[in-house]
Amino acid sequence: MGEQPAGPEAPRSAGRQSQHGATALERATRALRTLSAGNRILLRATDEAQLLEDMCAVIVGTGGYRRAGVVYAEHDARQSIRWMVWVREQDGRPQSQDIDWLNRFNFTYADDASGKTAVGTAIRTLLPCVGRDVLNSPVYADPGMAVFRAHAIVDGYAAVTAFPLIADGKALGALFMAATEPDAFDDEEVRLLSELADDLAFGIASLRLREQHRVAQATIERLAFFEPETGLPNRVRQQQLLSDALKRANANDVPLSLVHLKICRFNEISHVFGYRIAGELVREVVRRLLEWTTPERSLARIGEACFSMILYGSGSADAIDFARALCHALDEPVDLDGVVLDAPVHAGVASEPAGRTDADTLFKHANAALYHGVPVNDRVTVAADARLEDHAGRLALMGDLRRAVEQNELRLYCQPKVEIPSRRVAGAEVLVRWAHPILGMVPPVRFIKLAEQSGIITRVTGWLLNSVFGALRDMKMQGTAQAFAINLSAYDFRNPSTVRQIENLLSAWGVNPALVQFELTESALIDDPGATLVALSRLKSLGVELLIDDFGTGYSGLSYLQKFPVDGIKIDQSFVMPMIESSDSAAIVHSTIELGHSLDLHVVAEGVESDAIWQRLADERCDIAQGYLIGMPMPVEQFPQWLADWAARGATPAAGKPP
Repeated sequence: MGEQPAGPEAPRSAGRQSQHGATALERATRALRTLSAGNRILLRATDEAQLLEDMCAVIVGTGGYRRAGVVYAEHDARQSIRWMVWVREQDGRPQSQDIDWLNRFNFTYADDASGKTAVGTAIRTLLPCVGRDVLNSPVYADPGMAVFRAHAIVDGYAAVTAFPLIADGKALGALFMAATEPDAFDDEEVRLLSELADDLAFGIASLRLREQHRVAQATIERLAFFEPETGLPNRVRQQQLLSDALKRANANDVPLSLVHLKICRFNEISHVFGYRIAGELVREVVRRLLEWTTPERSLARIGEACFSMILYGSGSADAIDFARALCHALDEPVDLDGVVLDAPVHAGVASEPAGRTDADTLFKHANAALYHGVPVNDRVTVAADARLEDHAGRLALMGDLRRAVEQNELRLYCQPKVEIPSRRVAGAEVLVRWAHPILGMVPPVRFIKLAEQSGIITRVTGWLLNSVFGALRDMKMQGTAQAFAINLSAYDFRNPSTVRQIENLLSAWGVNPALVQFELTESALIDDPGATLVALSRLKSLGVELLIDDFGTGYSGLSYLQKFPVDGIKIDQSFVMPMIESSDSAAIVHSTIELGHSLDLHVVAEGVESDAIWQRLADERCDIAQGYLIGMPMPVEQFPQWLADWAARGATPAAGKPP
């Protein structure tokens, strides 16, 4: 047992065989095997408790020792020891055992009767403690040790040892081991096992240091990004969250609004009733505001009496209605230690369609709405020029877009896709960018709808198809042919000339249809099911592949998946990106993959930005990944070089991370 006091017997010579048939050489070999396996455990360790469990399992399972355990030294007045792990050999395998009964004996590492065990002695002296032939030891004749003698008999071990676990000159605890031979643990075996104990102590200390760094980093982050009085995100953190939300809105083509709120008469209340009452008022307002938050509504405190709430997916009208309802819900008087206060809240609203602005600008608009806005009802204001500015901007952009194709301002980009099981390249999705001479690179989410509304989309689509097929021909000539996926808008899909145009271009450019994929949104497919089926069938007859883009954000009906001749589905990044932290998103991704495979469709996940997401998708048997982890959108001319780089680095996703 771990409580067995050390024995004073000297080690036997290396060539001598014990009564159980094990030579010193065999014991040294056993110790070496244990040391090697233990070091492999240390290399993979990420959790302290699991490290102790795995190490003891290796000692018993790989090393062939009968028992293994770890105790920790408590630096209290009693100098207590606490058993952490207790593993025995059972049916040829290591089995973890209950440790509560061991800890009930209240042994210590003090220099008294309760501290004379092997582990207690090792901790106290900082030296290995060995006890051989323990069943014949007079120590076990003591009535207080009878239970341990009984356990030694039942478990079949006759020698024990304990090694101190030392870090920074102090004992963290001790590693206990037991063997069947009475003369086990000679000098060489103890020397090798001492190395194992030292390595274990280093591993424990390293994991604790890593945890301390994690806690320190979390504390720094909390102080930098969270408001200490309420625990809400502060202004800096809210602007980060707003930037992330705008990127998602941009990717999903949905609107986003920002509501700033202010407690009216707060300075007066603080001056009359003091900071304590004012602080309690803030906390009560926060409590009420939190009742209105959801995963798509992020609340932050951005000033002494000011708050900010992101409304993902809400346009201007919805945001104004929400802000008004929220303000009225906060009208209920607040009772603070007998002081009943009316503290109405005023709101300023700023709203932008997807892709129209950045976080700083939207934040400024919300502040302008709050402090200098035009009232839209009794509690809510908006920035005076927000609507006019948006309208004028759209008209100007529409006029510029008419000239963009002729003036060669459109650019063809692509983003690679990779098969998850094999890590082979699976082609790329092509993207259109507009190199505006003044505004810079304009994303498609900002101008495609304008193109549809103005009728320019036909010319944009014609430019896109010609550019893609030309790039495919060039890559074929270079020997780097890959499949390209092209997005068709709802307008393109309803245009009867689109399929004929694709057929003519395939022939004119000499492109293999198997290298062409078309991605269509769910809404584009479902608007007119009859016409949709005809158009899809005509496209499929050309030999191209068809994928449903942004799957899960629209109708997600089984009937059209079964009816339409599609080859695959793409899981929208709004589900993929949060799947590690969100069980709901993970469940949606899992069920979508299962659904796709059950219908014999290949499944593409977009928004793969970390190794953790890649691994989770691999575990879920997803087919193809697309995202920043693999490669960022790049000019199509750079794609052949990316292919060469991918092959050179061994098709490792992590190597594709953006800097």
